[in-house]
Amino acid sequence: MTLAHRAPDQKRRLVAIDGAMALMAILLIVQMWLLSATLEQYLSGHHRVALPAALVAGALTAACVALYRFVVRVDAGAKRR
Repeated sequence: MTLAHRAPDQKRRLVAIDGAMALMAILLIVQMWLLSATLEQYLSGHHRVALPAALVAGALTAACVALYRFVVRVDAGAKRR
């Protein structure tokens, strides 16, 4: 593979990594908001919000882990070539 063919492929990888990292940042901000909103509701006596919030937080964490694995896989693929 020549250098001219590698450049668009490398740009594509960088765009994918940048997009995944931006989405991870957004998901973590949403998770922090969820934590503060849930804690506020829980401390005001609404104890039923804890379980649904924990499930959503778990789903957000799983999404961040999946995006992290995607970034690691894309980065490892770039290093192999």
